Amino acid sequence: MSEHRIVILGAGYAGLAAAQEARKADGAHVTVIDPHTEFVDRVRLHQVAAGQHVRRWELRKTLAAKGIEFVNGRAERIDTETRRVELATGETVAYDSLIYALGSRADLSMVPGAAEFAHTVATSEDVRRIPALTGRVAVVGGGATGLETVTELAESHPDLEVVLVSSDEPGGWLIPKAVAHIRKVLDRLGVAVRVAKVAAVTATGLELVDGDHLDADIVLWTTGFTVPEVAARSGLPVDGRGRVLVDERLQVRGLADVYAVGDAAVMVGFNGREARMSCQAALPAGKYLGTAVADRVRGKQPGAFRPRFLLTCMSLGRRDGLVQFMKADDSNGSVALTGRPAAWIKEQIVSGVARAVKP
Repeated sequence: MSEHRIVILGAGYAGLAAAQEARKADGAHVTVIDPHTEFVDRVRLHQVAAGQHVRRWELRKTLAAKGIEFVNGRAERIDTETRRVELATGETVAYDSLIYALGSRADLSMVPGAAEFAHTVATSEDVRRIPALTGRVAVVGGGATGLETVTELAESHPDLEVVLVSSDEPGGWLIPKAVAHIRKVLDRLGVAVRVAKVAAVTATGLELVDGDHLDADIVLWTTGFTVPEVAARSGLPVDGRGRVLVDERLQVRGLADVYAVGDAAVMVGFNGREARMSCQAALPAGKYLGTAVADRVRGKQPGAFRPRFLLTCMSLGRRDGLVQFMKADDSNGSVALTGRPAAWIKEQIVSGVARAVKP
């Protein structure tokens, strides 16, 4: 009996979790394709941006230890007729089952000048491009990434002037207790908050919709994500944002033996609610899909993917944090933890995620 070739595009949380489960199928050969040679926890990149050391590990060596092949390359197109992945080098990789897990990246197309003058913390390469921190740093985005970034910078570099620019109240989607705590931490760390929409990014800072100009030596853009165009380029069914459309078993609609998971897929969550783009959704979905593909190799029909959310958490520097408990459908619960206990829980979760995806 010939090997069943399972190819996974993307070595992020979803892709690596899927690889660990898929390799358990007898007769399966698992290959992970990714343009990066190292894995760095994406949920710790705000720490890297602040100058902290974060552990990383070599993909080829670590995956090989578990019998998983690693191909360092960038996927350009999927030929679903011949079942081959075309790489930027011109090489191709054949598959019997394909898992699309290319994740997301920062969207710098939202306002003029962002692509030219702003920096992001979405990938390790993005963080490496951030110049030496000096003067005034403006962080755009009052979501979890923006809040983690701005508090980490302010705590690690008290000499910096740090400004958070958000179109809405920072953390405003959370319950009032959580929002009040976020404001308290920002005040304690000396972070100035400007609730305003950005019209453009320039070489000297931000042009705001209200007509004001905010001077900044460095602009960090943390709001909005987009996905790679590989799926759309390959003719896979996608939504208006380029994310792959899948069924309840994460199989790409209309295509046998092609699956999609994580940020690059439209995953339907609890009670039909769309699962948000997060490692909290990607990790369990990756584990499910790896197992589901392995089951199919064994001739079994997997059950449907049924994600359930428990909480959302964020660090607010190294000594403070926030944990918002959620309902199963990812809507807010009524309880939030703050301060050092929340920081401890956040650290345990992040450390656990790293252990879960490292083969």
